[in-house]
Amino acid sequence: MPDKPLTVITYAASASLAAIALVYFFNPNYLIDSEASTSSPSTRKKGIVGLSNPANDCFINSILQSLAGLGDLRLYLIRELHRRNLDGPEVYMTVPERDKRGKSIDAKNWESLQRGEVTQGLKDIIDSLNERPIYRKTISAANFIRVLESAFDTRISKSQQDAQELLQVVAERLSEEYHAGREARKRAKLFQAMSIARSTGCAEVQEGGNDSNGGERLSGYESADKAIEPFEDEDGFPLEGKTEAQIECQLCYFKPKANPTTFVMLTLSVPQKNSTTLNDCFDAHFKTEYIDDYKCDKCRLEHALGLRSRDLARASSEEQKASIEVDIARIHRSLEEDPEKPPKGVVLPDIKYAPKRRISRHVQMIAFPKVLVVHLSRSIYDPRSSSTKNAAKVAFPERLPMGGILDRRNYKLLGMVTHKGTHNSGHYETFRRQHLYAPFSNSNARNHSGPYSASASPDVSVMPNPKGLTNLGTPARAISNRPITPNQEDQLSASTSSPSPSPSSTSVSTPSTRPSSGSIAGGTLPKSSISSFASPHASTDIAAPRSQSRNELGASLLRSSSSLLGKNVADADGGRLRRRKKANDRWWRISDEKVKECKTSDVLAMQKEVYLLFYEIDKDGNDDP
Repeated sequence: MPDKPLTVITYAASASLAAIALVYFFNPNYLIDSEASTSSPSTRKKGIVGLSNPANDCFINSILQSLAGLGDLRLYLIRELHRRNLDGPEVYMTVPERDKRGKSIDAKNWESLQRGEVTQGLKDIIDSLNERPIYRKTISAANFIRVLESAFDTRISKSQQDAQELLQVVAERLSEEYHAGREARKRAKLFQAMSIARSTGCAEVQEGGNDSNGGERLSGYESADKAIEPFEDEDGFPLEGKTEAQIECQLCYFKPKANPTTFVMLTLSVPQKNSTTLNDCFDAHFKTEYIDDYKCDKCRLEHALGLRSRDLARASSEEQKASIEVDIARIHRSLEEDPEKPPKGVVLPDIKYAPKRRISRHVQMIAFPKVLVVHLSRSIYDPRSSSTKNAAKVAFPERLPMGGILDRRNYKLLGMVTHKGTHNSGHYETFRRQHLYAPFSNSNARNHSGPYSASASPDVSVMPNPKGLTNLGTPARAISNRPITPNQEDQLSASTSSPSPSPSSTSVSTPSTRPSSGSIAGGTLPKSSISSFASPHASTDIAAPRSQSRNELGASLLRSSSSLLGKNVADADGGRLRRRKKANDRWWRISDEKVKECKTSDVLAMQKEVYLLFYEIDKDGNDDP
């Protein structure tokens, strides 16, 4: 009896060791991953690449993961670098002496901007983060950090930093590199146009000769400048938008000309209360405010006009009256044309004697960015003590409408950065929507120059254009650009891996005037319909006897293609809507190298920790991404 408990314990320990050995033998990754929920092949595909955090790098990791989930940003990086590869490095090595405003520039810094160092470095790290790893994978952001240090010629501190400040620096640098590269392309295009005009005799250039105004004369410059007009329609930096602040005098209702301001991030102040909404923060930012003691330009001219009129009444000599009348006429002309420009030759009263007025000021957005980045400022500055963090709850929507009735833009939430901790320390996490974007459709795949070639490509696309889908009311563009959800990935891979029918089964003995297998009655069939015709069952159903007339054969093919096409489109639309409703609700919660899944409700519940929001414009204007 005394040995019985010991025997039971021995048997239990042996069984446990045997179970562990079996698990390790048949599935060793179970113990390595330490997560049973991610050990199956189906769920392991849902993971993404994480970023290591050797020392306080969570602010860098959170920003990079958020940028990796923006489809428009990734498309911009691909296009911009492809343009630079097509143009060649010599286009971006030429540095001008002065900028547009005539100021001297730093040649080294400008050349670095034209090369696009940060653009290339960001694309490399984003491509690595958008891989679909089979097993858990973690990479380092050290290469991108070295690119930033080389571009700014400084060292990035390893102490805790603000993620918003890093995003501001990176976004502004990307915008500057885009505009520098764009100006380099314009100069190269202008030089090429002027060279062609000079060689053909259409432009006369006199170098070293001066005209009557004492400047260099360049005939034909305006005609050559028309060659660079296509650059105005070039897709710009997706994070870049424009706002303008409009002021209005409350007495004379004069509105000075507003100057647009470019932004890459909107900073909204969070009010100091328990809870608020994102719409309230936007209303506070764009609301009309009133400012006192403002010196209005028009009121100043009217004040000067009144003083000169009184001087005219007191003038005794005709010479004084004539001089005052000239000044009054000039002031009247300035009031009618542009009150912001003081009249020439008229001495106005000192600005300190100008009347003070009450004005209204409001900010409006005049250019909407493709990607709207919202920064919720939670800092509370106290001059008597250190700054503290505002822990107010901010409710934010998944879909954000912006603009007025006539210029409405709808945005969809694609990413978010949260912060937990105090004002001086804490941890950043990223939430990314699970999107898998379709590859860029390039019909000129065999042409090395690609879609941005200077001349038209002679190659014709081997894939048929689905015009039939457009005629049925579903835009082909929306279908090709629609992101692929994780649930559809397995179905796409299964359909592409199925064996294709032999060419012999697709042939039908018909006269030479019959429609081709890819086009029926002027419409082009999708690949699914062509494969349906190629199947043995479909070929048996639509095969016509040799004695059948051409009209009967055409009608038979048209009826069969219409029924098959309508069924395929209906099944595709219905299945896509049913599957996407569940797929769009999935997010990734990323904390450095740790990746978990969550839902939209979990993301919207982070009201106390939300810090940065990434909204992407909804191109289709519906509920689909």
